Amino acid sequence: MTNPTAFDTPPGARAYPLRTARGEFAVVDMPAVADAEVKGVALMLPGFTGSKEDFNLVHESLAVRGYRSVAVDGRGQYESDGPTEDESAYTRAELARDVLAQAEALGAPVHLVGHSLGGQIARSAALLDHSPFVSLTLVASGPAQISISQEQRVKLLRDALAVMTMAEMWEAIRAMGPPEEVGGPARGLGTQEQLRRRWLGTKPAQLRATGGQLCSEPDRVDELAALPLPFHVLSGARDDTWPVTVLDEMAVRLGAHRTVVPGAEHSPNLDQPLPTARALADFWDKHTR
Repeated sequence: MTNPTAFDTPPGARAYPLRTARGEFAVVDMPAVADAEVKGVALMLPGFTGSKEDFNLVHESLAVRGYRSVAVDGRGQYESDGPTEDESAYTRAELARDVLAQAEALGAPVHLVGHSLGGQIARSAALLDHSPFVSLTLVASGPAQISISQEQRVKLLRDALAVMTMAEMWEAIRAMGPPEEVGGPARGLGTQEQLRRRWLGTKPAQLRATGGQLCSEPDRVDELAALPLPFHVLSGARDDTWPVTVLDEMAVRLGAHRTVVPGAEHSPNLDQPLPTARALADFWDKHTR
């Protein structure tokens, strides 16, 4: 098995615009390997300032286990189009309907996976209509608003977006210090040029709207728990966005399968992709339709 580097499409995968009833969405689509028993399809939603490439390192392992995995850029995110200034296009309900359309285009039912912000969007989609989904996995995605420390960072970003262009903001972020210390959009899987392209490709309205949602999301765990779906709460061993103890409590309330990936933080799909993929496939193996 080879490891994709940076933003390279994994061997055997295909990057293309997925056509849906709600428009086109950029995806990386990895089929199950040819000699594997085909078990199902997974739809994977990235987090705030992220993109479909955040799942590049788990695709091959899932393919070996017999799963087709499709990672998607949401509306206004990197290579998926969306309004630049109109935040009404990015309400939680609109983004949830996009997910339902994506699942339909892939030939639902699918296993739904959402990382961080993507997890809260996935939750909203399931609450609108759970029928297209076999299961729901929330990766480092908590029950309500983000932690106070992360809320302050998001609010600073949203304030800056009101007065600066995306290019100006990138330079300001880079001037703050090394990406591994500063974090944010300059820290990630790819080179600085690739991460810059992703940042510049993402629409300011998408960041402002979804950033506000992260800072104000209500607790909807009880509503979610009432759905007839199997749930999986997966996280790293440390998380600054939602403390691990908060994710533990949410899993109990959901009656969810719980996975903590050693050596991983807020992005286990990047920090520890092999055990993350193994945990996903192990969970899906127990829940087929």
